[in-house]
Amino acid sequence: MAMFPLGTVLLPSMGLPLQVFEPRYRAMMEHCMAGSREFGVVMIERGSEVGGGDVRSMVGTVAGIAEAQELPDGRWALLAVGLRRMRVTQWLDDDPYPRADVDDWPDEAVADDRRADAELMLDERVGQFRRTMALAAELGHPAQPLAEVIDRPEEGSYQLSMLSPLGPLDRQNLLACPGPIERLALLGDLLDGIEMELRARLAGG
Repeated sequence: MAMFPLGTVLLPSMGLPLQVFEPRYRAMMEHCMAGSREFGVVMIERGSEVGGGDVRSMVGTVAGIAEAQELPDGRWALLAVGLRRMRVTQWLDDDPYPRADVDDWPDEAVADDRRADAELMLDERVGQFRRTMALAAELGHPAQPLAEVIDRPEEGSYQLSMLSPLGPLDRQNLLACPGPIERLALLGDLLDGIEMELRARLAGG
């Protein structure tokens, strides 16, 4: 699969606008547009997006090209959407563009006897998220809207991971969780930390 290592993390269902200007990724775009219109996105753990020589995560997301426009100077403007999680089994030669052998990596299924627990965890995370956003708004940060939450833990855990004010490494760790229960548990710990920090800032004036 054609691969696009980035300094950010793409989660399933998340949108990703991109400007493609490097010659190798222009070649990748021509390949993708002529075929499946899909490519893999992985986070660069060390190094730069430009020029190669980076260290890349082995867990990422297959992206589908939703919109694409080739500009007169050869650059591409596109909107990609995260489709499904995948694991890299082997990196291949970067010529003419980064490529890898990958396997789809679906979430572990939530057992019937854990479904109620997972749904309760999702409800708790929604409450945490809303408290965190309210505190952030008090500090003058833009509020992240949450009009409607997907009520299935599988999709809802990714939705909250996407909307929460997290850095790339935290999002990468959430992406790499085996399933929604583990993802919701980790997200709870991360939101606890953010909420504590925001409350301390408010208390300090």
